[in-house]
Amino acid sequence: MKPRTLALLLGAAAAGVALAACSSMARRTPAPPLPQASAVDLPRYMGRWYVISSIPTLPERGVLDATENYVLRPDGSVDIDFRYRRGAGEPEKSLGSRGFAEPGNHAVWGVQFVWPIRADYRIAWLAPDYSRVIVAREKRDHVWIMARTPTLPPAEYDAMVEQVGAMGYDTAKLERVLQSTAGR
Repeated sequence: MKPRTLALLLGAAAAGVALAACSSMARRTPAPPLPQASAVDLPRYMGRWYVISSIPTLPERGVLDATENYVLRPDGSVDIDFRYRRGAGEPEKSLGSRGFAEPGNHAVWGVQFVWPIRADYRIAWLAPDYSRVIVAREKRDHVWIMARTPTLPPAEYDAMVEQVGAMGYDTAKLERVLQSTAGR
């Protein structure tokens, strides 16, 4: 095959792939914006939250006894202590990070594990009594259902899972977190 013919064929193939990609992107319906809690009282939000289920990040996969503990700092940032166990009877481990709530309703945060990168953290839904929360990400890659108690009644949990699905998440990817409450 002549070099010119090969170049034309490769160019046509590349154009075809580009057109197919554009066509696919045009058909894809963008996810609606995530809902946000109307207002988050940061001091009231502080304290321990039990992770009931999540579409976890890599370090969170398969953990037990997962909790998030939030402590408001004088500068308005939030110390976040994620505690978990890798298995029954295993020692508790901890990962720390810092949260920075955006001004206004305090529902959108940047969470920093490593400076200067801040991960998206959105309080998408918060029970009026601050007993349950759904924390989501705009990319819809991770989500957390958390509560002030280690378990939730099935009807409450099912309603929260339904909310997560309505936000555009694949709820089949949710993983329940076993909470033993031992030593807590």
